[in-house]
Amino acid sequence: MSDTEQKTDEEKAERIAKVMSRAGLCSRRDAERWIAEGRVKVNGQVLESPAVTVTAADQVLVDGKPLPSAETTRLWRYYKPAGLVTSHKDEKGRMTVFDKMPADMPRVISVGRLDLDSEGLLLLTNDGELARKLELPETGWTRRYRARVYGRVDERQLKSLMRGVTVDGVRYGPIKATFDGEDEARKANAWITVSLAEGKNREIRNVLAHLGLEVNRLIRTAYGPFQLGKLARGGIEEVKGKVLKEQIAGFKKKKRR
Repeated sequence: MSDTEQKTDEEKAERIAKVMSRAGLCSRRDAERWIAEGRVKVNGQVLESPAVTVTAADQVLVDGKPLPSAETTRLWRYYKPAGLVTSHKDEKGRMTVFDKMPADMPRVISVGRLDLDSEGLLLLTNDGELARKLELPETGWTRRYRARVYGRVDERQLKSLMRGVTVDGVRYGPIKATFDGEDEARKANAWITVSLAEGKNREIRNVLAHLGLEVNRLIRTAYGPFQLGKLARGGIEEVKGKVLKEQIAGFKKKKRR
């Protein structure tokens, strides 16, 4: 047996960005950015590249502080109001969803994003690796939205979206869109339910604009098995550990190292 095979899990080397992500500090992408900004040290040396592996024996400091202690993986459902940015820090100084978290919330990151003008279900977790897993298209989870639109709705056009569509050179995969009826309060508007498996940036707005429909309200109502339900705008509720285990295939609730 080689020396590598004899190593325990604690001794196995992992990419630094993955370690930071699993600690719940940030996403892998943000970890790479933090490293480029000189915010990460390993064994006293400032990292210049994310192409570094570390083990439990290495001392990793982020902004001068060691990585957080092990925590149980947790997940929350949050009703993101429109007007909040889904990032920890906004370069334009706008309010973020994390500015609105309760005082007793641990540090969390979002599972995917909702753009500034969108609202509805946003999943939050303290485990970067879980966030990454739930974002992957391979997970096969459907994202469901309700879109209020201005314009004439052609149901045949909506059905055609199941074949996918190319808009301004961008190819979008199959989209299930159904007409729900006119908005009772705004007669020139209508509601459409939209379901898709992989949401590209502003996908629903761009695709419906291609059909001559202007989206003036967009609410995410489901992300895979997790539903917005009766959460009030700005409300947050933790998913019970048992439910988390049942709903996420292959996921085992455990202590993160």
